[in-house]
Amino acid sequence: MARFGTLAEHLGHLRIALASLDQQAALIDGWGQQLSTGFAAGGKLLAAGNGGSAAEAQHLTAELVGRFEMERGPLPAIALHAETSSLTAICNDYGPDGIFARQVRAHGRSGDVLVLLSTSGRSPNLLAAATTAKERGIQVWAMTGPGPNPLTELADRALVIESAAPTAVQEAQLVAVHALCSAVERYLPSASWAAEVEEVAW
Repeated sequence: MARFGTLAEHLGHLRIALASLDQQAALIDGWGQQLSTGFAAGGKLLAAGNGGSAAEAQHLTAELVGRFEMERGPLPAIALHAETSSLTAICNDYGPDGIFARQVRAHGRSGDVLVLLSTSGRSPNLLAAATTAKERGIQVWAMTGPGPNPLTELADRALVIESAAPTAVQEAQLVAVHALCSAVERYLPSASWAAEVEEVAW
């Protein structure tokens, strides 16, 4: 695991991480296309992470429920770690490994997508959520650091940032989040659909 070090050292790690991300541009574009089609069909996005990855997962859902760059109706996206009362109740009653899996059981349906962000790909609560999602017919997408790792093995699709520096992985994941939001908006079926979504208040 590489440390942040000086800014010059970190920028070197970040260049490696961004080069890894650049090689997966088609994957992100495909995710955006699939999400926009799923939203139009009534599906939703669930997202989760721990620590800084939780912040990035919540950034993703905020851009979708609000807007990224275009005016459109809100898109149905839920950050599971942001539901603090549910999170603490589940942790208290069932333990920390189940905090996301139980919410996936509550909110997830076939046709939905679960996006899990992790620098290591080894967090037990994310692995449990992925397992539960797959049992319920929910697509699992992972954004992780170097692979293979347990989360990429469970996921249907994975965006893997090949960098030894977790900080650089996390920063590249934020770029991926923005690219995904841009792709979703680019592939939304039509302006009329976007207006209809606003009218029915998803």
